Amino acid sequence: MKHTPALLASIVAPPRCGACGGPCAWSACLCERCEAEITAASPVEPRLAAVDAAWCAAPYGGAARQLVAALKFRRLLPLARRAAEAIAARAPEGTLAGSVVPVPPAPLRLRLRGHDPAEEIAFALASIAELRFEPCLARANGPRQVGRPRAARLADPPVVRLARRAPRAAVLVDDVITTGATLSACARTLRRGGTERVVAVTFARA
Repeated sequence: MKHTPALLASIVAPPRCGACGGPCAWSACLCERCEAEITAASPVEPRLAAVDAAWCAAPYGGAARQLVAALKFRRLLPLARRAAEAIAARAPEGTLAGSVVPVPPAPLRLRLRGHDPAEEIAFALASIAELRFEPCLARANGPRQVGRPRAARLADPPVVRLARRAPRAAVLVDDVITTGATLSACARTLRRGGTERVVAVTFARA
C-alpha cells in the first residue's frame, strides 16, 4: 500500500481543527462540527453610517469566534480563506461589486502581530469574487477599539486616511464588526476621496 506524505504526516501528527482544536480530516482546516456551524450561521445586516449596505456572514460566537481568534492570535492564515468563502457564499446579490478594500490596522498592532486578519480575508475575498484588491487606506495609531465602551468607540473613531487613489466603488472588508465605528470612519474617508458606493462586509458580527 502506497502512503502519501499527507497521510503519513496525519498519522504522526493528527490534523486539528483550526477553530476548536478537535480532530479533523487532513485536507480540511475545520472539523465537521465547526464547518457545519459556520455554514448554517444566520447572516446579520447591521446599519452603518456612511455605508450604503453592510453584511456579516455570522454572529460572533461559537465556531465563528474561535475561527477569528485562531486567525488573529495564532496566525492560522488558511482560515482567512474560509472566512472569505463564508462571506462570498451567501452575500446578497450585488453586494460584492467594486474594488475590495481592507480595513487598515493600526501600525503598532500590525508590527506586534506580524499580519493583518482583515487584509488576509480581503485578499482571499478578492480572489474568490474576482474583484480588484485595493489596499488604499492607512490608519494612525490610537486607542485600541477592543475593550473600549461603545460610546467611546463611536465618539473617538480611528483616524483613517487615503494612502492611494480611492476606487469608484468599494467593498470594505473586516474580520469582525462591533459598533461599526471603524468601518464608518473608513467609509467617510473613501467618500471624501471620491468613492460613490461603499459596501461593508465582515465575517462576524459581535
